[in-house]
Amino acid sequence: MNYDNEIVRILLEVGERGLSVTKISRHVFNACNTLFAPIDYDDVHQYVAKYLLKNSKDQYSLFTRNKRGVYCLNLRSEQTCQLLFDFQDDNPQKDESKPDTGELSLSLF
Repeated sequence: MNYDNEIVRILLEVGERGLSVTKISRHVFNACNTLFAPIDYDDVHQYVAKYLLKNSKDQYSLFTRNKRGVYCLNLRSEQTCQLLFDFQDDNPQKDESKPDTGELSLSLF
């Protein structure tokens, strides 16, 4: 489901402090609700609560519970470590085989 991806994305942005189930549900509802496919907030909240509870039972689960009703990503989980990889290249290499021709646009004046 799309809800699962949204939950992970939201908790990835929040970081270690986590968010309450109510706020996570509200973010998921706002991200997934559209004009042509409306969804019910109560259904989203129920799904988010069950999903977080189910995936936070084990010590190495994807989520961990900070305190009552507040969840964050479990940093000891292998799944979380996979999510935290950053695949962006900071220093892109120029292709040496192509000569740099500069700007080819014509001046209007």
